[in-house]
Amino acid sequence: MTGTDLAALADLLAGPVVPAARGLLGCRLTGHDVTVRITEVEAYAGTGGDPASHAHRGRTPRNAVMFGPAGHAYVYFTYGMHWCVNVVTGCDGEASAVLLRAGEVVDGLDLARARRPAVRRDVDLARGPARLCATLGIDRAVYGADLLADGPVRLRPAVDRVPGTAIAAGPRVGVTGAHDVPWRFWLAGDPTVSAYRRHVPRARR
Repeated sequence: MTGTDLAALADLLAGPVVPAARGLLGCRLTGHDVTVRITEVEAYAGTGGDPASHAHRGRTPRNAVMFGPAGHAYVYFTYGMHWCVNVVTGCDGEASAVLLRAGEVVDGLDLARARRPAVRRDVDLARGPARLCATLGIDRAVYGADLLADGPVRLRPAVDRVPGTAIAAGPRVGVTGAHDVPWRFWLAGDPTVSAYRRHVPRARR
């Protein structure tokens, strides 16, 4: 990797969220000595235009990092038990981000297995956003980190360019609004991609 490669990635992340999401496929994310190749992502726009976005209703203490700068980590806790990590995109103030949904462990496999000892198949280690964070040791401490810097959690360009023909698109997973917006992108046929589950509202008792 060269400085030019990293600069190109920074430029990509500073642009619109959908091209940024597609461009993140194949990139490497390292967390505490384990590296995954990103195989599935979801794009979320900023205030006003995307009811599925955490920033839809404006800035809060929870989502403040989504408002920029691009390339930083937005980490949140969900269902009272799981961490999820997003890469902030767009211009300062836009509040868009890309959820990293799945990846293939390409370095630090033994450590990844030790972090997730109940997992039987290596393809399942980071298959899903919560599993990805557990495999990489990502939690609240990573909130706001510059992923393009040389920290314990860092994002780097793909080793090999992913052709557009290798990318599939479809509805986002488990969101309560904008269910069918086709802003989930994944590497077609990759076994580490998570299963699609459309959100089903809970029946009121």
